[in-house]
Amino acid sequence: MRRPERPGGSRLKPTPFDYSAPGSVGEVLALLADEEREAKVLAGGQSLIPMLSMRLARPGLLVDITRVPGLDRLYADASGALHIGAAVRQSRAADDPVVRDGWPLLAAAIRRIGHPQIRHRGTVCGSLAHHDPAAELPAAALALDARFVIAGPGGTRTVGAADFFVATFQTAVAPDELLTEVVLPPRAGDGWAFEELARRHGDFATVGVAVTLRRAPDRRTVAAARAVFCGAGPVPVRLPAVEEALTGTDAGAAALDAAASAALAGLMPADDVHATAAYRREAAAHLLVRACTLAWERCS
Repeated sequence: MRRPERPGGSRLKPTPFDYSAPGSVGEVLALLADEEREAKVLAGGQSLIPMLSMRLARPGLLVDITRVPGLDRLYADASGALHIGAAVRQSRAADDPVVRDGWPLLAAAIRRIGHPQIRHRGTVCGSLAHHDPAAELPAAALALDARFVIAGPGGTRTVGAADFFVATFQTAVAPDELLTEVVLPPRAGDGWAFEELARRHGDFATVGVAVTLRRAPDRRTVAAARAVFCGAGPVPVRLPAVEEALTGTDAGAAALDAAASAALAGLMPADDVHATAAYRREAAAHLLVRACTLAWERCS
């Protein structure tokens, strides 16, 4: 199907493209394997539609995956892991009771994305596959130790979050592959927090941080910590030095100061039109302290 023209024959903003809505993952992969024209996957269109309108993307074919059975599944399996299919809308995931109760960090990160109209159309997997390093979901996925299920010509493979995000707008998904779902392991009572700084509500984060903390059996010290920053590099930035500064401590003022110092030393964001690198580092350190305080209070 060719895209329509305006009345009178004038073209719409995007360059010409064909459109297909296949009914199976196999059909999707066959279309993506077409070497004669570039194909782009369309799920919610949160990022792709603006890119088409600005002609930053010029695909010859849009492959709409929303009619593929099974890609809209959202469920927790017998082991307690959460499965989010490629066609699951962000608003649906954020409002689902299973997600809110079991993975509240994910729900909180989603609610920071744009505005309700965007979240009603955008998909969780679409944002992850697009991988804007200032976006919230890549950082949340790394903090939650997500696994990415990718279908391709050679079969299905699973990639961990640490290896999935390659560079700005680049992931481990090849052009002839499809991210079919993201899987999040059980949380085991971790405390959590997602904090970000943005110029206006709904804007991309200038910088943000996702934190998880787990209490030791004595309930007085940190047994495990994760801290992942967005807007601080070409991929989500996890800082082991920050986590080491928190682990084994009571998450008190001294530990938080040490963690903030580790963030200041370890983060190397870039200057851009929105903020200087120094400002981002300072903001990240303050957000980290706030997030750690909240996460410690939320530990079950």
